Amino acid sequence: MKFYDSQYVKKICEITRASYQHGWDERNGGNISLRLNEEDLKDYSDIIEVKKTFNLGFDASQLAEKYFLITGTGRYFRNVILQPSLDLGLIRISADGKKGELRWGFEDGGKPTSEFPSHLMSHIARLAVDSKQRVVMHCHPTNVIALSFTQDLNERHWSRLLWKMQAESLVVFPEGVGIIPYMTPGTNEIGIATAKKMQDFRVVIWPHHGIFGVGSSLDETFGLIETVEKAALIYSQIGAQGGQIKQEITDEQLRKLGEAFDVQPNSKFLTNY
Repeated sequence: MKFYDSQYVKKICEITRASYQHGWDERNGGNISLRLNEEDLKDYSDIIEVKKTFNLGFDASQLAEKYFLITGTGRYFRNVILQPSLDLGLIRISADGKKGELRWGFEDGGKPTSEFPSHLMSHIARLAVDSKQRVVMHCHPTNVIALSFTQDLNERHWSRLLWKMQAESLVVFPEGVGIIPYMTPGTNEIGIATAKKMQDFRVVIWPHHGIFGVGSSLDETFGLIETVEKAALIYSQIGAQGGQIKQEITDEQLRKLGEAFDVQPNSKFLTNY
């Protein structure tokens, strides 16, 4: 059986196309990584050989011998579904955690996204608190980015604003959202800052740039980002209608919402909790 025909390749093709169609991944913007284990890969005979190796640029020994299906640098999300063996790569982290070993994909000489180290750092951080963690997704949702220009970069403010835009928000991300300062993308520094926030949040806002989201599956992660962006869109529509809010979801209603759906809202972000 060939890895090209695997459910994992098909699913990441579906998600990249949906993300592009949502307008989150213009040109070559955005990247996704999916962690796979030996059991996931046992039926594929074409991933044994190491095609090439490259330095990771940091110590990823906590992920030694783990596999990641990842999008390539400079690749367009709209094209992944048409040419997955060019735009995707299956990477195994070396035993010493210093190198990546290409086992499948990038057949035209491509490389993993420049954000690959940031992805791995976030995988490490989330696995420390959630053993089911498998996905990191970075994209550029329009309304989330717009909010980063008009709102104070304060996690409590952002979390409360997004929770109060729709009932689904608190249910989907009860911990709220994390925010880092604006930083140069593609660097280890932004990866370290993001991973630190990932200890407490599954969504981290990169101001004026985009969002990092994590989850146990591609659908869950996509849905998480989709919910955050929908809340930001609702806020944008309120502004388009004049900006005056005449009624809102109250803190008491948010508390009752958490109780009804058996989720624990972040106590730092609710008043008198």
